[in-house]
Amino acid sequence: MSDRRDDRSQIRLFDPAGGGTGRGPSPQAVADAFDQARLTQARRLAGMTKKDLAERVGVTPAAVGQYETGMTHPRPDLIPRLAAALAVPLAFFLSGRPHAKLDGSMAHFRSLRSTRVHQRAKAVAFVEQVWELTHALEKRVRLPHVDLPGFSGGEVHSGVELPRDPAAAARELRRLWGLGTGPIAHLVRHMETRGIVVVLPPPDEDATTVDAFSTSQLPRPIVVLTANRFDDIHRYRFTAAHELGHLVLHGDTAAGDVQQEREADTFAAEFLTPRESILPELPRRLDLRRLVELKHAWGVSVDSLLYRCREVGLLSDSSASRAYQRLGALRDQPGFAGEPITGYPGEHPVLLRQAFDLAVDETGLTMAALAAQLAWPIPRVRALLGLRDQRPKLQLVP
Repeated sequence: MSDRRDDRSQIRLFDPAGGGTGRGPSPQAVADAFDQARLTQARRLAGMTKKDLAERVGVTPAAVGQYETGMTHPRPDLIPRLAAALAVPLAFFLSGRPHAKLDGSMAHFRSLRSTRVHQRAKAVAFVEQVWELTHALEKRVRLPHVDLPGFSGGEVHSGVELPRDPAAAARELRRLWGLGTGPIAHLVRHMETRGIVVVLPPPDEDATTVDAFSTSQLPRPIVVLTANRFDDIHRYRFTAAHELGHLVLHGDTAAGDVQQEREADTFAAEFLTPRESILPELPRRLDLRRLVELKHAWGVSVDSLLYRCREVGLLSDSSASRAYQRLGALRDQPGFAGEPITGYPGEHPVLLRQAFDLAVDETGLTMAALAAQLAWPIPRVRALLGLRDQRPKLQLVP
């Protein structure tokens, strides 16, 4: 799990298109070309109910519902109020821009039972925006081809299908990707070089209340990882492998099946620690010190290794139960405590940010032009690209 220098060689110049910001549309123009799906998206991103939004703009919840179904359009004088309430430019509501329309059944959620309906709605709206940003960048740079067996939505479809058995699928994907049978360093980077878009929501994004989720129902597979909910690199890597399992096993099935979650866990365990490779290294009897050594070598948690020991018959259920109790008492001790994700740059997504940097260098793209194309506020574009505002913060004392 050693780190290495980021490599931008996977990103290639595609189309030197630029664009200026221009002047914003009038409320009347927006009302005439109003896109009701954009209102729904913005409301969900803001975490508002129809009643919440109605109260802020001075209409009834039924009126908001009619705007979102397209039965009626909001009056021109309501357009600025809607934009202010939802913190978007007026142009956000204009029709004509590419829009990835998803619903909750098209995304797999890591913590299925604890994810509430409104959380899913906001998370799905977040993924829609991630795809729009990806699409805008792909007009200017060529991103890595999607190299994911069974995925037919992208530029390349190899025709290769993985076995339906989760463990067998994990082994075969390792073989196809040339990963060998040992530990995988930089799992997230491997996923990105195969054309999978991986993102971390901004720290203040409510999507972080959802453990993780993914979808293969768009022209590019997208995985959203939430680092700051469980700031532990080993859980984070397992979650990334879990979502990869969903992409290759369940891309053609509706989400929401608990059995799918179990299969994704089985895939992740075999992908990160292949049975034939890890078995000779596991202790024949409980040895937490040895498991800590394996944790650092393989990049998986001691909990996961204990589960492996029980799974392959090295520990009985009762011995494993006692081991988990001992492990619980050591959670805050060196070697057993979680390790922050910030210490592993190779596991941080960089695809979209590097695509933007390349577009800036080679095509003259500006942040303002990209924000205008997306009809987003500039801070929103920066946040989804993972770019911090470098300006010093002025603090006033009353």
